[in-house]
Amino acid sequence: MFHCQVAVDIFKGIRDQDARYLAEKLEFKGPLLEQAAEQIKSLYELFLKVDATQVEINPFGETPDGKVVCFDAKFNFDDSAKFRQKEVFAMDDQSESDPREVEAGKYDLNYIGLDGNIACLVNGAGLAMATMDIIKLHGGTPANFLDLGGGVQEEGVFQAFNIVTKDPRVSDNLDFVVVVVVIYDFSCTNVEMPDIFFTESGMPLIPQDDMDDAAKKAVISLEKLIHCGY
Repeated sequence: MFHCQVAVDIFKGIRDQDARYLAEKLEFKGPLLEQAAEQIKSLYELFLKVDATQVEINPFGETPDGKVVCFDAKFNFDDSAKFRQKEVFAMDDQSESDPREVEAGKYDLNYIGLDGNIACLVNGAGLAMATMDIIKLHGGTPANFLDLGGGVQEEGVFQAFNIVTKDPRVSDNLDFVVVVVVIYDFSCTNVEMPDIFFTESGMPLIPQDDMDDAAKKAVISLEKLIHCGY
């Protein structure tokens, strides 16, 4: 078993000498060397054409009649390219996917289920990851990664709450008829406006001015609910 790699300039594409180098490392010789190099170049072009994030070929070998072929392949595709890869994503067998991820995709929400019991609903992937890190720092475990995305509307936020509250690891710790605790950190221009809106909503919300304090409060609130038998 060996490892080799070639850096490819995305603007120039894979060069002939790069493809030959990889074919040589795979121990193809003679006429098979040229075939393998051409296959490698074609794979790179396919990788770009279908907006793949990974193309894995195993095995890549020779047939009895002297042809170099890809006997099996695994592809991962960029979900953000769904709008221009409709034929590719139409082949997706969603029966094998997490139904919450499928539901989130209908509303352009980026959802990944995790193993914890504190639901996270955040706008921005970087902030979502930071939120999960802070929750873990204070002894909690996030139940999910959920990025609402910059263009989210009211329906998307509603469905996001729907999705996270259907997670049994979250809902088993809460009696939603009695209480749903939402801890939020809202820092923005004219921050007093959403504060007034949330205060007047009558919902059991716990405002926090600091993300670190919000994470602590989430962990403490969950511990209290579990202790009280919710």
